[in-house]
Amino acid sequence: MRVSRLSLAVAAVLAGGLATGARAAPPGGPEAGIGPVTKLPLPRYASLKTDRVNLREGPSKDHRTLWVFQRAGLPVEIVGEFETWRRIRDSEGTEGWVLHSLLSGRRTAIVNAGPDKGVEKAAVSLRAKADDGADDEAKLQTGVIGSVKSCTGTWCRLIVALPNKRDVDGYIRQNRLWGVYPNEVVE
Repeated sequence: MRVSRLSLAVAAVLAGGLATGARAAPPGGPEAGIGPVTKLPLPRYASLKTDRVNLREGPSKDHRTLWVFQRAGLPVEIVGEFETWRRIRDSEGTEGWVLHSLLSGRRTAIVNAGPDKGVEKAAVSLRAKADDGADDEAKLQTGVIGSVKSCTGTWCRLIVALPNKRDVDGYIRQNRLWGVYPNEVVE
């Protein structure tokens, strides 16, 4: 008698899970840990591969387009995975789904206002060395995107492509970038 009650209880739980579509629904919010598809860490940073990427409401082309990104190299944070789709978040907190083939593992970062948010328009120094006293290689405005070459946990080496000029290579405080985690080491 006890076995049959246990069997009924297991059958009821399984039936309830199937009835609610537990397997069919993709994760809605940010996951933490390891991605179920790629087995890579979640969350993690990536960048957009092309100049036109549709951000969708859900993980299929049948879902409504919420936004169209138009900047290759834009850093995004991957916060979820479902089959060939990745749930991403941009620097302003907007979330949605994109095809994995539109993302690159190339690390980029966007210059932000940093801890003193009151100076949104202030230029940020890109230094010749990882030292606050080093000469400036350039002054970067909030919103400038650069390629992350390395980070120590405090400073990042960033290469910025300037229009009609040479690329600028220098160091910027890590807390002035969106696209790298605080204290993250990038090699």
